[in-house]
Order: sequence, then C-alpha cells, then structure tokens
Amino acid sequence: MVDKKGAGLPKETMEAMERDALVNASRHDGKAEVGAVVGKMLGEFPDLRKQANEVAAQASAVVKRVNSMSPAEQTKLLQSRYPEAVAAQPKAAETRQLPPLANAVKGKTAFRLPPEPSGFMTIGHAMAWTINYLYSEMYDGELWLRFEDTNPKKVAIKYYDNFREGTKWLGITVDHEKNLSDDNELIYDYGKKLLEKGEAYACSCDEAKVKKDRFDGKECPHRKQSVDVNLRIWSEMLARKHAEGTYVIRLKSDMSSLDYSLRDPNIFRIIDHEHPLTGSKYVVWPTYNLANTIEDEICGITHILRSAEFPVALQELLRKKLGFRKVEVIQFTRFNFKGTPVHKRLLRPLVEQGLVSGWDDPRMPTVDGVRRRGIIPETIRQFTLQVGYTKAEHEYDWSLLFAVNRKLLDPISKRIYFVPDPVKVSVEGAPRKRATIKFHPEFDMGSRTIETAGEFFIPRSDLDAMPEGTTFRLMELYNAKLISKGGVVQAKYAGEEMIPDTRKVQWVTEDHAERKVLEPGELFDASGAFNKDSLVELRGYGERAIENLKEGEIVQMPRFGFCRVDSSSTLILAHG
Repeated sequence: MVDKKGAGLPKETMEAMERDALVNASRHDGKAEVGAVVGKMLGEFPDLRKQANEVAAQASAVVKRVNSMSPAEQTKLLQSRYPEAVAAQPKAAETRQLPPLANAVKGKTAFRLPPEPSGFMTIGHAMAWTINYLYSEMYDGELWLRFEDTNPKKVAIKYYDNFREGTKWLGITVDHEKNLSDDNELIYDYGKKLLEKGEAYACSCDEAKVKKDRFDGKECPHRKQSVDVNLRIWSEMLARKHAEGTYVIRLKSDMSSLDYSLRDPNIFRIIDHEHPLTGSKYVVWPTYNLANTIEDEICGITHILRSAEFPVALQELLRKKLGFRKVEVIQFTRFNFKGTPVHKRLLRPLVEQGLVSGWDDPRMPTVDGVRRRGIIPETIRQFTLQVGYTKAEHEYDWSLLFAVNRKLLDPISKRIYFVPDPVKVSVEGAPRKRATIKFHPEFDMGSRTIETAGEFFIPRSDLDAMPEGTTFRLMELYNAKLISKGGVVQAKYAGEEMIPDTRKVQWVTEDHAERKVLEPGELFDASGAFNKDSLVELRGYGERAIENLKEGEIVQMPRFGFCRVDSSSTLILAHG
C-alpha cells in the first residue's frame, strides 16, 4: 500500500505512517484523521519537524487511501502487516453497568417516569427513562409513567401520546400509568390539612411584591391570618369566587433560609383554563413540588432519579410536614448535546416560529427527531450505559452517539449504492456485464443484479480527487483508467483483477433513481443563535434497488453514510 517511490520520506517512516493511519481508522469507525496521524508521526520521529509540510502532504495521501478501504479491509491489512500494533491496542471496554442504589431491596422498589406533557419527548428524557427502567429491572421494581399535567395552559393530548409512543419505542415496559390531574381532589385534601395545621396560608399579594419579599427575606403580612380566614379563602377559591392571579396558597417555611425555594413557596394557584382531560372541572391547581411529593407517597415511589434542576429540600420539607416516609433521591445533570439543547423552552420557539418543520424535525433532539435520522433504540440504551450519569456539568458530542449507532447498524443494514453530485463517465472498451452484488459483504441479505454497458455516474468528489491517468475501481465491478476530465469524462477499461491501493468508487448506471438526502446539523451555533445552515439538502442518484426500500428502513450507502428512508423521494443522513 505504501508508495515508496513517490514518497520523499524514508521507507520506515512511510510504513509507520500507514500503520498509524490504520490504527486511527480502527478507533474512528473506518475514518482516519490526518491531524492525528501527523501528530503521532512528529511525536515518534522528532527530526521530521523540519519536514512538517511534507509529512502533512504524505499523511493526507495515506489517510485518503486508508479511508477509501472498507473497515474489514483496513482490519485485515492492519492485522497482516502490523500485528504488533493490534496487540498494543487497548481491549474494548465492557459495557458499563449502573452503580447499585442505596437502600434498594429487590422486589420492594418503585421508580417513576414523570413527564410534563407540554412538548415532545427528548433524547434527554429517553436517557433518564432508560436509567430508571434499567434500575427497575435490576431490582425487580415497579415502574410508573406519571404525567405531571397540573398546568392546563401547557399540556396537550398530542404530548401525552408522544411520550407513550416514545416510551414504547425505547422498549420500556411500564407497570402503571396515571395523570396527576386525576388526583386533584385528593391533593386538595392534603392542602386543606396543611391549612388546618397552620402550615399554609392564603396570599393576595401581587407577584412582584412576593418576589421582592422573598428576595429580602421579609414575611408576608398574610402569614399571620387565622386558620379560619385561610380556610374560608380556600373554599372561595375552589368555588370560583376569585379570579386567576388574585390568590395563591403558600407554604409556611423559613423566610431567612439561604435556599430561596424554601422561602414560603406557592403550593396552589388559580388557573382558569380548560384542561384537555378534565375540561373546566378545576380552576385551583397544585404546583409541581406539592403534587409530586403527594404522588410519590401514593405510588409508593422508593427511588427518584432525576435531573438536578429540581429542588430537593422543598420536597423533603413537604414530606416532613405531611408525615410521609423518606424517599431516596439521586440527581444528575441534564443530558445535553453540543449545539442542540434539550430544554423545551428553547425548542418550542423553533417550532412556533417555523424555523424547523416540527417537533419531529431530524435536527431536533426529540425522540421523534433522532428516530427520523436513523438512531435506533438500542443505541440510546448502550450510549446511556457508556456515559452513565453524573452531577458534573457535561455536554456530549453527537459523534459519540453516532459511533455507537454505526456499530449497531453495520451488521443489520443493507448496502445500497448512492452517488451524490453525480458526474457521467464513459468507459471505453468496457464489457457488457450483469453484476450480481450482495446487499451485505458478510451476512446473507440477498443480492441484486445490475446490467452495465460502460456508462456510469460517479461522485464529483471522487472525480475531482483523481488526476488524469489515475486507475480506479468501480466497486464490485472492474477497473478503469481516467483518460480525460474535460467535457465528457472519458475512462478506459483496465481489467477486472484487483489492483492494490486503487481508489474504490461508488457508481450507478443510467438506470437509476433520483433521490434527495437531508443532512441534519447542529441547531445552534457557537454564539447560541439558530443555525440557518443546520439542514443541508443533497441530491444524487441511487441504484434502482433503492426503489424497493421501505419507509423507515435504514441502509448504508458505501463511502457516503447511513441513511433512513423518510419517504419515497427523500432519505435522511443519519451520519457518515
């Protein structure tokens, strides 16, 4: 493979460069990186720093040849030529297991998946769901799907359905499902008990005053109202005698606490808005912390695993005031991805302003979005196990998720030829052939037969990279020598025998099907602004067999990437 004559570097150096390129490719799913190879070479051979430009040029050529090979070919060459490099590579890490939970008794645990149905399920939800589900399996516990739907202004039926569908798609089986809105009257009972015990009071201060007083640590004048007055106002609230925004019920706590969430927080408020499930039956609604604390007790939840933005101290205080049992709480940071935050408050405006096609846009970090671009459920599970959970702030690169997905897709995906930005090439002297090509090089997925007669379309990028006189191989067919790139591209038949180190070129014949491919990118740029170039549209020709693919099928297009069939005319690039 090493071009010893053409290289201006010693044979030993060129062999080391080839070795390093193959090793680097093996660590990055068949795609070596020039910078990594150059860095390795200059580290191993310090004297080459004076020839850095030449090293970079030679490394670029070697990496290009290595990347033109299939992963199987790369592995074979690495093992045959450089067995010592194979032996030195670290063994693949075993799949990470979740750490044990404190106070978890097998058969006596219960976990919850608590979505607010105010948007679509995100990959962050999916990873948190996976952690809870795996723990429920580990400890033979119960798993609740519990909708936090106590703000009727935010929730919608389509969001309930989306979380159910996403949970099912992930392969997560729940034991129970319920809505917090179903238990409003039961939650009222607990609220009344707090009022009767003098642990809560009705407040009519405006929102700005409440906010300032909490900041200053100043007690509300209504705090000293009698229990009778508070209960009267409570009854009037339930009877719809007070308008939205006039009264709230606040928990008596510590206005001097350093934890602002404990400074007499709201636990009930009036929301005069029709609920998709309960209609206009209720206008008094519990806040998140009160409703969840009560529901955790009702459902027998033993362990809460959730992201760290939710306050722990307030729910612990509510449990104490209501006489509830202790619950183990494990918090971790959100599962954020580079350029694509999972916060609904950032995603919803993109949908509402039409900057994306919807919650299922393939650029969106929703379960529907990543599913459309070819991410499979097992990928999310394995990736979650690999990264685990932590309290340290972290932002994951999408490439890490894609690497897991590629490994899972590789043995189960058909290979279909696709030529982006096609250029026509006529091969002089080419024999007529009926090429029978397997859909997978290793596994039996059938084959297709393509008739060829010397007229082909190849990617422009391949043509641009080859000077006239280059001999290249039309994959699974024969060799051709590039004669002329001017006007009509001309090549000449150069035999069928495999020639080492020749560029492998994907092709289609004149009997092809035109297809559009959408390539999703990151939604936001480095400054945090919406990336207008986050969805690129490519066009090209696919072999005729592409017409037989079903919607939702994921295929690998050699030297292009994995794609999911989105419609009869469009594919979405999962990743290269």
